[in-house]
Amino acid sequence: MLTRSLIGALAGLGLVSAIPTISVKGSKFFTSEGDQFYVRGIAYQLVPDDPLIDETQCSLDAKLMQTLGTNSIRVYHVDPEANHDSCMKAFEDAGIYVWLDLDTFNTQIEQRDPHWNQTQVDAFARVMDAFHQYDNIGGFWVGNEVITMENGTVAAPYVKAAARDMKAYRDSKNYRKIPIGYSAADIAYNRPMLQNYFACGDNASEALDFFALNTYSWCGDSSYKRSGYDQRVEEAKVLQIPIFISETGCREPRPRTFEDQTAIFSEMADVYSGSIVYEWIEEANNYGLISYGPKVDPDEEHPDGFTRSGTPTPVSPDFANLSNQWKTLTASGVKESEYSPSLTPPACPSYMSDASSVWEISGNVPLPTIGQTHQAQVSRTQDAGATPTGDQGQASSSASKTGAAPGGPIRDMQGMGMGLVAAIIGFFWWL
Repeated sequence: MLTRSLIGALAGLGLVSAIPTISVKGSKFFTSEGDQFYVRGIAYQLVPDDPLIDETQCSLDAKLMQTLGTNSIRVYHVDPEANHDSCMKAFEDAGIYVWLDLDTFNTQIEQRDPHWNQTQVDAFARVMDAFHQYDNIGGFWVGNEVITMENGTVAAPYVKAAARDMKAYRDSKNYRKIPIGYSAADIAYNRPMLQNYFACGDNASEALDFFALNTYSWCGDSSYKRSGYDQRVEEAKVLQIPIFISETGCREPRPRTFEDQTAIFSEMADVYSGSIVYEWIEEANNYGLISYGPKVDPDEEHPDGFTRSGTPTPVSPDFANLSNQWKTLTASGVKESEYSPSLTPPACPSYMSDASSVWEISGNVPLPTIGQTHQAQVSRTQDAGATPTGDQGQASSSASKTGAAPGGPIRDMQGMGMGLVAAIIGFFWWL
């Protein structure tokens, strides 16, 4: 009996999670230990396809990230057929959560031709199937910067439909309620309509679990007000779901001082749940915090001239500047047991198109079903409940409308490593 009891006790210890899981309550994230969670992250995509399959590289990077105080990474593309156990454990051992995109270059929702079909559903589901088991999965994204044009808002219902269906799939499989959200480009003319749309409606199963913003408005010697961060906080106070910054860190002017982190973890901490700094690896875009060696002449192994594996070396002074910021910042937060959410969903924004705002969705329209494609020829003057409309693929000619925040790398294609993708294509064309 003693031996059997001991075996049972040891087995029980083996079931204890090495890292608390993350969930959503109201407008905040909490760990399974009851503490409010703030994202302190770095964007991490060493290669276009999957950076989470090289155990040695993951271990080297995780250990250096740990010295920064990193608790999260954002990964944009993975191969669901690969084995990720070793890399996920390396990051878990370092206390680092992974916020993972479900889409790829081939399955992402496109604003020029919005659709949501079974092929996309199945592809998103395969990624969720491959990663739901890891306790250090912080959340899943159903899209990144899908909407970057004035008339791109017609794609918003398709993003929301993807979140609806992936939440339903998660629950049908009895997976942990891993938060599912969207990462938006910071586009002035669809503020705050986009964030409100993804949170609005009477049916909670159709709302996102969280919303995030890629914003690069705090550049150089800026401030809480000059950057517009104060306005982003005012706009987000209505949200009943968490919001955080999913990309930040202007590259100009240099050096990068990351002074916005002070505001994010102090003035903004009641509303925003942290941020993710763009990005880990130094490549052609010059946003890197580390490098794996000096740039070399392009060849078959290094098509863009940048080494993408090896011992990570901090980029000076950027790495140290971020480290110094994070060492002094701790958002106090609230205990889950002491938090009682009171916010209700915001109103779904109505159609508008003027000199300063563009929103081409008429209120709380029915979300697309699987297989539905946007019909661009449908009239733009519709009542709520009609199919979303718009002139797809044609950007507005209005010069008075402002687009993304200055300094931000708005991308037509998702993810990181864009320089690598372009270089690879150019290299093999040259061959």
